[in-house]
Amino acid sequence: MSEKLKLFIFDVGGVLCDGTSVVLPIAGHLGLSEREFLTLAQKAGLRELQTGKISAKDFWRNFSDFFGRTIEQDLWAEFFKPVLKPETVRLVKDLKTKYRVVAGTNTIESHYRIHLQQGHYDVFDRVYASHQIGLMKPEKEFFLYVLKNESAKPEETFFVDDTIENVKAAREIKIRSLLFTSAEKLKQELASLGVD
Repeated sequence: MSEKLKLFIFDVGGVLCDGTSVVLPIAGHLGLSEREFLTLAQKAGLRELQTGKISAKDFWRNFSDFFGRTIEQDLWAEFFKPVLKPETVRLVKDLKTKYRVVAGTNTIESHYRIHLQQGHYDVFDRVYASHQIGLMKPEKEFFLYVLKNESAKPEETFFVDDTIENVKAAREIKIRSLLFTSAEKLKQELASLGVD
């Protein structure tokens, strides 16, 4: 199997880094439940923010209108405290000695910038970020975009993500995919495929 695989796509939040989920802390800061915050965030253009169609400034301006209170600062950046998972980093570095390894991430400009400044993306050959390519997981187009740019076929590709919807979407287009729970489990799965 390993001779067929040539490309690995890794999610970032929850797979390469912990501390990337900011919804709960932001909601708490604003005195909202997670559901209330997400409802307002969708109306304010969360999807457009993640696909690079609007800026964080636009998002918070829209959000303030729906919320009824002005939010001056970019709370997305303020509460974002990513920390690398050393076991995953080691695994990516090992894979890179024989394969091409890229990131496929749903993100926003302010989070992307923080990851960049902290060197989190350095471990990858390339980063495919939703806000830059205008596509996001679990859209099939996101995966097809990466495959096209990497000149890889679905059956030559392995995708790792901690969100089941994204894993299912990749599997639908015949990309071998694994729901991430730990670097150790991922290592075992890869070993069973003959990937060392």
